[in-house]
Amino acid sequence: MTIELSHFGLTAAPFTKEIADDDLWLPASKVAIVDQLVEGLSARQSVLLTGEPGVGKTCVLRALRRRLPEAGFRLTYCHNATLGRRDFYRQICVALDLNPKATAAAVFFEVTRHVEQLASEQKHPIFLLDEAHLLHQDVLDHLHILCNYEWDSRALLSLLLVGLPELKERLSRRHQRSLYSRIHHRIQIESTGPEDTAEYLRHRLRLVGAADREIFTGDAVAFLHEAAGGLRDLDRLAGAAMRDAGRRKKKLVERDAVMRVAEADR
Repeated sequence: MTIELSHFGLTAAPFTKEIADDDLWLPASKVAIVDQLVEGLSARQSVLLTGEPGVGKTCVLRALRRRLPEAGFRLTYCHNATLGRRDFYRQICVALDLNPKATAAAVFFEVTRHVEQLASEQKHPIFLLDEAHLLHQDVLDHLHILCNYEWDSRALLSLLLVGLPELKERLSRRHQRSLYSRIHHRIQIESTGPEDTAEYLRHRLRLVGAADREIFTGDAVAFLHEAAGGLRDLDRLAGAAMRDAGRRKKKLVERDAVMRVAEADR
């Protein structure tokens, strides 16, 4: 048993990334973003979702996956954005359980035929392209063709492009206008505020047995918010601060513990 579990009487590590979808924490602002995503994708439209590292993009996407009804949608997740065009479509084929062909044209045909087949079964496919700011230019230049069905008269496929803010800058350039004009919803996730940080810490601690007590002092929470700059770093620093306080036999995690681990983290 780790120091923070034994010292604070917790049932599990509070800030692990291994958390069930049902236990995800979303502030009201991010619930609204999930609502926008569901609305846009339900209308068979494409969406751009951008935000700095650690603002909660992955949490939003996991909440979206939970909200979309499986009966009407086929969500395909592609996380390797560093591939050339042929290998990019081969990756999609593998994700769709299709047989990836040898040539780029054959692979593209296999994907588009599958999209049309899903449409005939009343299922709307969504290709979720994560880390899309890293997409090769030849892939980005070709995506609008992937969305073109029956002389561009039917919306058989939605793209969900997710990445850092520079993705929007790339798409807004003149030579990307064919793709950018097909993206109906352009959503920016903003950073969480200090009150969100406090709520997040309470939520994660509540899940592991600290529902009736505070573990972090107000000053510690305020400094954590400043030092972390995002949920990913917040998890790491909060866990380290709890271990520091546990080793020192402190009943609460105070500001000085957070300062020590933040300084060591630089």
